[in-house]
Amino acid sequence: MTTDVVDLCARLIRFDTTNRGGGASEGEREAAEFVAARLDAAGVRPTLLEPAPRRTNVLARIPGTDPELPALLVQAHLDVVPADPAEWTVHPFSGEVRDGYVWGRGAVDMKDMAAMTLAVVADWAATGRRPRRDIVLAFVADEEDQGEFGAHWLVEHHPQYFAGCQAAISESGGFSFHVDGTRLYPIGAAERGTSHLRLTATGRAGHGSRRNPSNAVTKLVQALARIAAYEHPVRLSPVVEAFLVGAGKALGVEVDLTDVDATIARLGPAAALVENTVRNSTTPTMLQAGYKVNVIPGTATAQLDVRTLPGTVDELVDTIDSLLGPDVTREFLEHQPPVQAPIDSPWFTAMTAALVDEDPGAVVVPYCLGGGTDAKAFSRLGIDCYGFSPLSLPVGFDYRAMAHGVDERVPVDGLHFGVRVLDRFLSS
Repeated sequence: MTTDVVDLCARLIRFDTTNRGGGASEGEREAAEFVAARLDAAGVRPTLLEPAPRRTNVLARIPGTDPELPALLVQAHLDVVPADPAEWTVHPFSGEVRDGYVWGRGAVDMKDMAAMTLAVVADWAATGRRPRRDIVLAFVADEEDQGEFGAHWLVEHHPQYFAGCQAAISESGGFSFHVDGTRLYPIGAAERGTSHLRLTATGRAGHGSRRNPSNAVTKLVQALARIAAYEHPVRLSPVVEAFLVGAGKALGVEVDLTDVDATIARLGPAAALVENTVRNSTTPTMLQAGYKVNVIPGTATAQLDVRTLPGTVDELVDTIDSLLGPDVTREFLEHQPPVQAPIDSPWFTAMTAALVDEDPGAVVVPYCLGGGTDAKAFSRLGIDCYGFSPLSLPVGFDYRAMAHGVDERVPVDGLHFGVRVLDRFLSS
């Protein structure tokens, strides 16, 4: 069944779909046309939509045998972040298969999921099978930037393609995570919100040699120092609490929800799955001020990467306001609120069953993503979004370092495993 998934993944990687942000992109068109051709060959009619030249999205619907069941959305993005060939062992767009891995930019983020989905659809066509429920497929552009040419644009302008979808699956979940002989499989059931803030400090311009108590740069730096030093309180969402309890039980670790930091420290390697999602974060990332070294500027600006947990947005904004100080203001450049999906749902149960059927030793736990995905767009349609792109990974393989990293690669055996799990889940 999975004999062609490796070739599919390699061929998708060979399309350079680099997204540099701000609308600067190689474009997803050739990759989208390849996906559309594979769907067409499997008897699935694709629709290609372009909000701008070469920024191509592919949509399709596979009718289920029971039209009364709610539909499921499977969404994957075709764009990738930039890669410098000089830093890589192989060319990042070679799609080379070596040492049991498919190498290249997008191997795990997320052309692997696109390839696994296409492999499942091809097998259904070859064996004459159909899913029980409608399966909506979306291979989208621009996830690695703002989604304005991809998921967010589709949600705003073409919501009819997602009619009846109750849940969705996509990247960043369902992979094996080895801890001392235990195989955890975290399924994404929440994401921190993403906000980009610009701070502007105003003061009195003047000569750099003269005393100036109204220096905009000084005001801004002091505000940033307060923000950077602030210790955000622990705020446990239901998903994160369930992760701590489930992972702690599986690993034989004492879980004390009144001392979350100590509990996380006892989780060992599994701490990496949760440590960034028990608090909000406010990270200064950009500074701009002045035009000449001997001139004190009248304004200075900074940008913050702000990540918010479900139910904490108002609290965090109030905190930032209290730390700014006089003559420093803020404005949102982007604000995408956090999202979460229920874990006591038939969808989560079915994902768990599909993993356990393939790996009886699997310990499935929900988790919250520290970053963000296109779930923030599709959740606006009332769709419960989950991170479920199943992979079986070898011990010692640093999967979390692969996305956006050098020498990104995905194990061949993991792709075959993923196709089998996806087939079970999508057929349920």
